[in-house]
Amino acid sequence: MARQSLRENLLEAGFRTIWNSGYAAAGVRDIVAAAGARPGSFTNHFASKEEFAGEVLERYFAYVSGLVENALTRDGTPPAGRLRRYLDVITSKLEAHDWARGCMIGNLSLETAVHSEPLRFRLVDIFERWRQPFAACIAEGQAAGEITRAIDAEDLADFLLSSWQGAMLRMKVERSPEPLERFKKIIFSTVFARE
Repeated sequence: MARQSLRENLLEAGFRTIWNSGYAAAGVRDIVAAAGARPGSFTNHFASKEEFAGEVLERYFAYVSGLVENALTRDGTPPAGRLRRYLDVITSKLEAHDWARGCMIGNLSLETAVHSEPLRFRLVDIFERWRQPFAACIAEGQAAGEITRAIDAEDLADFLLSSWQGAMLRMKVERSPEPLERFKKIIFSTVFARE
């Protein structure tokens, strides 16, 4: 079996460290130590902590994209049901961490967007790509008369992601699923309700 590269070890250790501690608290020394690497090895693979965090974000987004694809795949379930399935899958993952962790994309958006233009631009790009499969599912639901046509599918997808991030923020503050369940109750009885 091939030995994993030091770069890969650093990315895995950084993923765990940033996920558990956040960007500001995740020092390069901590990441290097968690990877079992020597001091100075970080700069052999990454030009900056920002570049490194951008790669960690892409890894996380790849994971989330897999969840989106699985939940929204056409399998005979109506579009609104597939949207609910995604939110329910995420809710179960958040529960596994006692309602304290949230979403790495949302967490880093709050933590870095003011201080890091490279990470802010990376996050803008991630949100654009993230929105697309939701917009497609919503457009399908609109065509079937299942989701309101009063609002453009792209705007509804953006609203869904932004509002869900806000519900997760409240969830972390309250350490409770109530904000998530309230969000689902409202969105599925209004914009994602049959016309």
